[in-house]
Formats: sequence, C-alpha cells, structure tokens
Amino acid sequence: MAKVKTQFICANCGYISPKYLGRCPNCGEWGTLTEEKIQPEVPNRQARVSLAGQTAKVEKIDTVKMTDTPRVKVSLNEVNRVLGGGVVPGSMVLIGGDPGIGKSTLLLQLSGQLADTKGTVLYVSGEESASQIKMRADRLGVGATSFYLFPETDMSAIRKQIDELKPNYVIIDSIQTMQEPDVQSAVGSVSQVREVTAELLQIAKTNNITVFIVGHVTKEGALAGPKMLEHMVDTVLYFEGDKHHAYRILRAVKNRFGSTNELGIFEMATNGLKEVANPSQIFLEERLSGATGSAIVVSMEGTRPILVEIQALITPSVFGNAQRTATGLDRNRVALIMAVLEKRANLLLQNQDAFLKAAGGVKLDEPAIDLAIAIAVASSYRDKETAVADAFIGELGLTGEIRSVSRIEERVLEAQKLGFKRVFIPKNNLQGWQPDTIIEVIGVATITEALKYAFTMKKTIRKGVDDNDA
Repeated sequence: MAKVKTQFICANCGYISPKYLGRCPNCGEWGTLTEEKIQPEVPNRQARVSLAGQTAKVEKIDTVKMTDTPRVKVSLNEVNRVLGGGVVPGSMVLIGGDPGIGKSTLLLQLSGQLADTKGTVLYVSGEESASQIKMRADRLGVGATSFYLFPETDMSAIRKQIDELKPNYVIIDSIQTMQEPDVQSAVGSVSQVREVTAELLQIAKTNNITVFIVGHVTKEGALAGPKMLEHMVDTVLYFEGDKHHAYRILRAVKNRFGSTNELGIFEMATNGLKEVANPSQIFLEERLSGATGSAIVVSMEGTRPILVEIQALITPSVFGNAQRTATGLDRNRVALIMAVLEKRANLLLQNQDAFLKAAGGVKLDEPAIDLAIAIAVASSYRDKETAVADAFIGELGLTGEIRSVSRIEERVLEAQKLGFKRVFIPKNNLQGWQPDTIIEVIGVATITEALKYAFTMKKTIRKGVDDNDA
C-alpha cells in the first residue's frame, strides 16, 4: 500500500510547506499550518460547462451580445447602495462579519424579498436545520412560495438540487461548512474552501445564477480561509458593528460592479434589520452639550454625506512615552495632526496622552476629517468647548494650511439640514462658489485661524476670514 503523502497549508495565507512549521514564513502568523493530504492531479479536467451542457466558446469582443440583465433591486435600499445599484445577475457576493452580528439575518431577509417578486431562491444551510431556519423566518416575517430551504453540506448534492430546481439565487451559509467529496481534507480547510468556491463560481458564471456566500472571520477580523477566496468572488462585503448595540454597518471592500466607498447602516430590531434613513442623526443623538474635546465633521461615505462626532481626550502622560490611541481613525493620521498642532499652533502635546475615537462605531479615513480632529484635540487640551452648532471640514497640511476638499456643497447642505449654524471649510473652497445657504459658511486658510475662531462666539465673516481680521 502506497504511503499517503501530506503537506502543511497555512490557514491564513495558503502557504504550502512540506513539513510542519510553528510560524508561517509567508504571513508570519503562529500555529496556522495544518496537515492535509496531497490530492492526486486529475489530468482530464472538464471545461466550464453549464447545467444545460453548454460550453464556453471564443468570440470577438465586437460580436459579443450583452444580454438583458438589469440590476435587481431589493426592498433594502441600503443593500442596493452598497452593491452599486442592486444585485447583478450571475455575480458572486461574499459577506463576512463577526459571529452573531447578523449575517444570516440579513441574507434571510434578502432571500425573502428576492423570492417574493424576483425569482426562485435556494437557501443552503450547513449550520441550521430547516425547522430552525423556519423558526427564524417566522420571526422576521419571511416567507414565499418560491423560497426553498436545503440543509446540506455535500457539494455534489447541492449541485444536483441546483440542476433540478434551477434557482435564480443561491445562498450558501456558510462556505466553511461546505465540503467537496473528492477533496480528502477536513471541512473548512484551505483546500475545501478553495474547491467549493471554485465550483460555486462555475455555477454562477455559466448559468447566470447569483450566489451569496457567508464567510467566517478570524479573531483579527479578517475573512477565514485562503486570501484567494476574496480574489475569486465579485463582491466582498463586511458586516460590522457591536453585537451588544443595535446599529450595524454594511461596507464593501471589493466590488467589480460599483464603488467600494459606499456603506449601508441598519438597526437590529426584534423583527430583523431595519434601514436607517438618517445615519447622521444616530451618530449625533447622544452628544453632550458643553463637553470639551468634541468636534463634528461632515464626512463623505461614497455618495452620502454623514455627520460624525470626533471625540478626543488629552491628559498628561504618567509614563516616559506619550500614548496615541485611536478608534475608528487612523493612528498615524492622528499622530501627524498632533505634530502639526505642536509645531504650527504652539500646543505642547509631546507629554500628553491622546485618546481619540469616531463616535458610533463608524470608521473614517478621508482627508477632510483632519480639521475636526485638530479642533477636538485642541478643545480637550485647552479645556474649552466648541459651539454645539459648529461643524468642521478640511484637510490639514504639514505647514499648517487648510487644504480644499471635494463635494463641499453637499457637505454644507447636510450640516444645514441637521440644524447646524456654522460650518468651517477651507478658504480655497469658496473660490467660484457663492454659498446661498442659511448656515454660516466660514473659510479658513490656516490651522491658527481655525483655532482662533472655533473657540469664540463672536460674529464671524460669512465668506472667509484672514489673519489680519480681528
């Protein structure tokens, strides 16, 4: 009897080693190499064949006819926004998130909406029985005649059911529980995930079936399994939020059919996920009046302006090196802004611990938040509050200048809609724009100007202020 040959594959990055290593030499993670049998090579692999037996053929690009496959819109407009306008037929969407965050709930609601008017849905679950899914579906009010449940993990049985049912949409919950019988390795291993995903991709592309996949995440928050999984699918969505709080954020990190800057915001209720029509109000509803170390920024998330409170706490350091901690903000950006404040605004911050966060659990990474971060830091350091009805927009340069940002009109109108009285913007953004708004628009050119006028309630000039103005 021939000896079984094995190899060790890193569960984090897919690196293959002939022997066991405590630390993966490719990604540097410890204890991620698992032993798997070496699969014999199959010399005669079949070409990509549809369930109807049709194979792909070579065509000139000028002769390729675009089939009538419009995007399918669902009732959850936040999902349509993140996907780029709706579900693309024949696409493959991967949804990841922490345990208990609501991935299965979101897909169950989507399945019910798609099955009502958009076609046939096959919901394949490897983690729950049909009765358990039905129990949750009744609580969510989900049900349709063209909605089918299939509690199975064997890919050969799943492919057979897809061939017989010919659904328009297939939900796989989750990819780590599915197994390919021909692959001699444990369920959830790198080889299993890779082969199962490849077969689902073939089904989606050759039969114009939209496939949604639920993916587990590691303790670091990254999708479990090989990185190849994210490269194979068309769209990667992350469902974020604290499971102990009601609000959830759906964010696209890869989208072949739309922007990756959009996000959708939901509220987890007893009867499922509900859309949040005005997310800015959520992020601001618990703001304390008269608190120091707080500033409001109008950030653009894709095509949507969102008002978010940035909080800062500056305290004297009791250790040799001052701490710089940021939640929802880039720590390096915070350190850079504090260095500019120390050099250009004469704030002694080198012996101060700084703790910053974007309230509400949202993550901000665009340059236009720089001015609000600087104002929040200065407010906490000086122990002076900013006006409750002030908002701040602008990028901070290393020389202390406030640089212009994009889509300033939409940001200002969003601040006005939520009742703000003043908004500080880069002075260069006022060139060629006559603000016809109720809100007072103040243009500032440097960080010293912004600090001087942010902490005073005196009457300001509408179209901009200069260093010589007093």
